[in-house]
Amino acid sequence: MQAVKEKLQDMNAMRKAKSEARAEEKAEKEIAKARIEIAHEVRLAKEAEAAMDLHVSRAGERAEKEIAKHTSNNNPNDDVGMNSMETTNQPPYTTN
Repeated sequence: MQAVKEKLQDMNAMRKAKSEARAEEKAEKEIAKARIEIAHEVRLAKEAEAAMDLHVSRAGERAEKEIAKHTSNNNPNDDVGMNSMETTNQPPYTTN
């Protein structure tokens, strides 16, 4: 009778240990899944930030071009353009 009682106690202890191990494994899997999801979101945020930086730099370049275009159009004393090309004594470049 005592041996059967000890065997039942051992079985209950094993069941409890397995249950705790499963719960711990489940918690670790949830943590790992959360880390993967966080890493994914961080990657998306970095990509979005890089895309935004690209758009900002392109917008800045376009703004500079527009400002330069309007500044050169508003300055009539500027000798840049066709007038400087006419004063050279070299023949025009042609391809054969």
